[in-house]
Amino acid sequence: MKVLSQFSAKAAMDGDGVNIRRVADFVTTKFDPFLMIDEIKSDDEQDFIGGFPAHPHRGMETFTYIRKGGFEHRDQMGNVKAIRAGDVQWMSTGFGVVHSEMPLADAVDGLHGFQIWVNMPAKDKLRPATYQDTAGSASVEVTNDTGASLKALAGDWGFKDQPLISATIQGLAGEAAIADLSLAPNAEATLDLSQHEFVALYLYQGDLSKGEDSQWSYHQGEFLVLDSQSVIKFKADERGAGMLLFAGKPIREKIVQMGPFVMNTQAEIQQAIRDYQEGRFGYIA
Repeated sequence: MKVLSQFSAKAAMDGDGVNIRRVADFVTTKFDPFLMIDEIKSDDEQDFIGGFPAHPHRGMETFTYIRKGGFEHRDQMGNVKAIRAGDVQWMSTGFGVVHSEMPLADAVDGLHGFQIWVNMPAKDKLRPATYQDTAGSASVEVTNDTGASLKALAGDWGFKDQPLISATIQGLAGEAAIADLSLAPNAEATLDLSQHEFVALYLYQGDLSKGEDSQWSYHQGEFLVLDSQSVIKFKADERGAGMLLFAGKPIREKIVQMGPFVMNTQAEIQQAIRDYQEGRFGYIA
């Protein structure tokens, strides 16, 4: 695989004292159509017990994927859902969403999950909000002969010479697609993602070989922007590896971001703040 850019996740805190690792770019938009990847991974509940009390969003999409533990989601649209291990959730916030995400009381074995922000094009930033999740339904997954498994979380993928289509989550902004690729010890995987303009990965477990020289140079917590037109080959060492894969079509619009709002101008940001303060986003019942 050919790596175009390499970024390292940084320790951060969000919500009510939740410790996370974050990769974000709201300035150069090198991740376009993606904006941010937050990872929560801890067996100590003090790192996440405060959760994310009610807060707003406008002009972007949130995509949540849980690998261990879980959250209860509530929003002003009336959705109340437990999002557990293996589940994904997608909100296209549009004009505005108010939601909360609080740890489930029965999730006692720690928490590992991700929230990914996807930009929305200007023409869609004020459309009505929509919500989807996969709670209670299994994601589409295929495993090759070496022990590499690809789980389609959103959008369409190809693996082991067969198409994988997410059964529930389709229609993300920027034609975004997201998958979870797990490599058993010494497993290998080859992907042709040349149909996508943007391709990247976030390595959440293990190391990856840089190439034929077998030097292990890409490590846990790194976000790699890849050349989508080159065949992408992965090889894990004896510990195995896990990564999220990202693909999409850049939106190529200037953005202005302030906290949970992602718009195209400063005036639109100020309008979002006024609309939220005046209750136009609605309230969680």
